[in-house]
Amino acid sequence: MDRQDMKIIYEWDTDYRSMWERQREWQQSLIDGAGEPLIVCTEHKPVYTLGRHGHAENMLHLPDGVECIRIDRGGDITYHGPGQLVVYPIVSLHALKLGVKAYVDILEQAVIDTLSHWGVRGERVEGATGVWIGKGSSRERKVCAIGVKVSRGVTMHGLALCVCNPLEPFHAINPCGFVDKGVTTLHRELEDAVEPPSLRQVAECLATRLSELLTSGRKG
Repeated sequence: MDRQDMKIIYEWDTDYRSMWERQREWQQSLIDGAGEPLIVCTEHKPVYTLGRHGHAENMLHLPDGVECIRIDRGGDITYHGPGQLVVYPIVSLHALKLGVKAYVDILEQAVIDTLSHWGVRGERVEGATGVWIGKGSSRERKVCAIGVKVSRGVTMHGLALCVCNPLEPFHAINPCGFVDKGVTTLHRELEDAVEPPSLRQVAECLATRLSELLTSGRKG
């Protein structure tokens, strides 16, 4: 698969349920051989999502006017809302010659490389999927959550990178099931930046890097 075959879509302020349904349609179309590989970059209206094996007790309290939806991805509970970049790759792992673990490694690496572009060090933490800052310190904090679903070799769902979203909504949950780790955003880590990047700039950087890694089959 050539790099130019990876189509990138940008859509903002989307409804979660509507985008979830579109993901299923795109996934089925690719399974049927009629679709094309996509990287969808979006930003959702406020919503909590709970993975298929997630624990409902990690929803500590549900803020007024915000829905919590049980969905079909891996992982536990997380929050999506304005200022957070959500990326949904719809790709065939068979065509890319990737296993699920290698695919998740690539998602993490694309985020790590994107953070590095703005001088922020993101890292993996053993036993905790996603990307973290301050690894091993008392302030170890998560900046990106990852949860995927693979059907007949084709992916959906993906990653959520906190860019400039408020962190108060995370106080209503144990993010990703953790009770002893914090959450941060790219902008918070760039407090001294004169002009931190926009959500669109981060999306373009991450999508480009993810496309490169997927089509080369490398995790970094």
